[in-house]
Amino acid sequence: MSIKKIELVIAPPTPHFVGDGFRVHNFIPSAYHLDMERMSPFIMLDYNSKHFFSATEKPRGVGVHPHRGFETVTIAYNGKVEHHDSAGGGGIIGQGDVQWMTAASGVLHKEFHETEWAKEGGIFQMVQLWVNLPKKDKMSKPKYQAIKNSEMTKVDLGENGYIEVIAGNYNENKGPASTFSPVNMMNAKLKTGGKAEFNFPAHYNTGLVIIEGTVKVNGEAVATDHFVLFENEGEAFTIEATEDAIVLVLSGEPINEPIVAHGPFVMNTKEEIIQAFNDFNDGKFGYLE
Repeated sequence: MSIKKIELVIAPPTPHFVGDGFRVHNFIPSAYHLDMERMSPFIMLDYNSKHFFSATEKPRGVGVHPHRGFETVTIAYNGKVEHHDSAGGGGIIGQGDVQWMTAASGVLHKEFHETEWAKEGGIFQMVQLWVNLPKKDKMSKPKYQAIKNSEMTKVDLGENGYIEVIAGNYNENKGPASTFSPVNMMNAKLKTGGKAEFNFPAHYNTGLVIIEGTVKVNGEAVATDHFVLFENEGEAFTIEATEDAIVLVLSGEPINEPIVAHGPFVMNTKEEIIQAFNDFNDGKFGYLE
């Protein structure tokens, strides 16, 4: 088995706000040739690094907006988010939880800091991913997966720490999320000096976000809040924590189909994008206050 080498280590880009509740570094797509195709099926990655929000009676967030053609996955590291969508999905995700919304044929949704959390304020830290859908599934029925931390598969590494599997599998230990194409998504929670080895097919697009602490990836030091992109050669790599660390590990089989994206819609052709706007304007995405 050969080593999967690092192609790029990307420092967090200048943050910007999405709505008034999410202060994010946009790693995918970014200015580093990391376009939607390069990390497919992960076509967008916004990282809300640790940010303090003051107490407020009116929760911050993003109001009602549409999506079609992909899935949104929100991973909560600190803070709480409340979600509602026009397909009836919704709920509160707290620290350690994940919400996995399949927009598919189209939904309206909104995301805000959870009401009671907003009244207290505090440190907020999240990742939101857009996971593309294959052409055959883009117009399927929307669905929602609320994945509590207690439901995630925990793979014990002894004194090294553990791996928390959200989707895909680690050493044949499968995560709870259902996916439309092969997707591996997991948190490596390593103690100082702890090591974990990973093995994904060479052609899978693979990357890491250093959520907490500092690590060495294949012996190369990588700082907190940085993104690691791997080459599409070799299968194996190692993460070693130089201090207590949390690393989001992403690896998926590329969906080798055309990507045409405009705003909240990701389809395969320009005509499908126009149709999405027409359907949205005609009220076919449902209703949400």
